[in-house]
Amino acid sequence: MSARSAISPAYRTEEHARVQPPLAVKLVTVPLGLGEANAFIAAHHRHHGPVVGHKFSIGAALGDTIVGVVIVGRPVARMRDDGLTLEVTRLATDGSRNACSFLYGAAARACFALGYKRIGTYILAGEPGLTMKASGWRLIGEVRGRSWSRPSRPRVDEHPLQGKLLYEMSSMTGIEHSETP
Repeated sequence: MSARSAISPAYRTEEHARVQPPLAVKLVTVPLGLGEANAFIAAHHRHHGPVVGHKFSIGAALGDTIVGVVIVGRPVARMRDDGLTLEVTRLATDGSRNACSFLYGAAARACFALGYKRIGTYILAGEPGLTMKASGWRLIGEVRGRSWSRPSRPRVDEHPLQGKLLYEMSSMTGIEHSETP
C-alpha cells in the first residue's frame, strides 16, 4: 500500500504532497483510420513506410496526444492467410514507456474479439523481442530475409533484407495468459 493511499485525505499535509509523485497518466486505446495511422508511421517508423490497406488500426494515447499506433491487416505471407489469422503490419511509437507492449496487447484483444484465432508479426532478427515476450506473444520461428524482386516482376527493395523472427499469439494462448483462476 502506498503512503498516499494509506493517509486519509483529511490528514494529508503539504509535506505529504511534496514527497508523493503526481499520479501517472494511463495509456488508453483510441480507434484510428488508416490515414491517421499511416501519418504516424511515416513520421516515427524506423525502417518502413505507410501501408496500403488494413483491417483496423489502434492508437495509444496519453491524454490528448497519440504516442503510438498499430496497424493490423491480412498476413503478407499467403500461407498464413487462412481467413482466421491477422498480422501486425506496422507498429510505431514516439518512445513512450510501455506503448509497444500496450499496443500489441490491444491488437491481440481486438483480433480475438472480431473472431480471428491468431495474430502474428515479424520483427528484425537483430531486435531482442522483449516487448513481444512482455505482451505474451511467443516466438514461432525465424524466416530468412529476401528480396521481393523477381526477373518476371523487378522491384526496388526499400525494406531490410535481413532475417526476421515470427511471433504469434493465438486465442488459446491469450486464454492461457489470462488471470482467471
